[in-house]
Amino acid sequence: MNQTGTSASKDRAKVCSRLAPFGTTIFAEMSALALETKSVNLGQGFPEDPGPELLRQVAIEAIQEGDNQYPPGPGVPQLLEAVAAHQEAEYGLVYDPATEVLATAGATEAVAAAVLGLCEPGDEVLMLEPSYDSYGAVVAMAGAIRVPVRLSYDGDRWVLPAGALAAAATGRSRLLLLNSPHNPTGKVLSRAELEEVADVCRRHDLIAVTDEVYEHLVYDGRRHVPLATLEGMRERTVTVSSAGKSFSVTGWKVGWACASPELLAGVRAAKQFLTYVTPAPLQRAAAAGLRATHELVGPLVDELQSNRDLLAKGLAAVGFPVRAAEGTYFLTVDISEMTNEDAATFCRQLPHRCGVVAVPCSVFYADPAAGSHLVRFSFCKLRSSIEEAVERLGRLGAGGQW
Repeated sequence: MNQTGTSASKDRAKVCSRLAPFGTTIFAEMSALALETKSVNLGQGFPEDPGPELLRQVAIEAIQEGDNQYPPGPGVPQLLEAVAAHQEAEYGLVYDPATEVLATAGATEAVAAAVLGLCEPGDEVLMLEPSYDSYGAVVAMAGAIRVPVRLSYDGDRWVLPAGALAAAATGRSRLLLLNSPHNPTGKVLSRAELEEVADVCRRHDLIAVTDEVYEHLVYDGRRHVPLATLEGMRERTVTVSSAGKSFSVTGWKVGWACASPELLAGVRAAKQFLTYVTPAPLQRAAAAGLRATHELVGPLVDELQSNRDLLAKGLAAVGFPVRAAEGTYFLTVDISEMTNEDAATFCRQLPHRCGVVAVPCSVFYADPAAGSHLVRFSFCKLRSSIEEAVERLGRLGAGGQW
């Protein structure tokens, strides 16, 4: 009897089959390894500075003023109005803050709520690959089917192959999950690529969910173009972003979704049973950040671009073929000319070899073998950390220890 009961208990404790393949997120694993080995953490994409004083001060004042209870479910009015004003000022997109903007626990929850609230089991969800690791997991949670559309590298930049998205769409396709600027590659979709995406969405009647958290972090004079600004896309797009990346407060998890009332109803239906609400003081602070976007983001972009160039130069000097980043926190390198190890093994050994942590891009592919030669490094760190990482990598490379 006891043996039977114990066995049944163990069965109940198993991770459900939908999520078992995803395991522990790579970011938690590699950040823990960075702490264990006292390595420079160029794996997980979080800044090392404390974030803008403006946002921190507004958050502190909100807490001291007693704004510590449940806020309104859709979000505090200051944030909803600031998001709507930002979208109109930056992109000419007009949203009603009362009915077309929703505060979320970061962009991750916004994407999850959109997929959970707008997809039926068996629906197909198209996404660019490599894809951020939470996308496949949330599609699985929804009982939907992940359909990867693989980016390629033309020797100069990452590209969305012409016709690839159209070829992947079927009568079962329901939703397109688009990430641009793109994590992990650092790619920013060109206008021509976005036009092709929009054409596929219109022809196949797809809902688009766009993860645009790096919207302001684009380099070399580029400008982000939201998919919702293209013809016929405003009413079929859920536009997602957050304060975390634009204002260097990734731990706050304050995000938002903008969409027509009909689409936002699906997002809200799921979100209310996930985190219910987003912390009120941090929403007020994020609103202050949005009202000062250019004042805060301009210097950040300059700093990140400089860090990107320093890290790219250091990696190239060691011998890594670097794939240039057009935006985001990240650049990727091809390790196949340096080692016979796959990316996962290489990244788990790198901290012990030289005290630097990176992330294997294999975790961003449905078939890990497709990314087994690629490694992602983040450059959203203090300048001193980038310099230290470059110096450590250089010593190891010079010693021929790859």
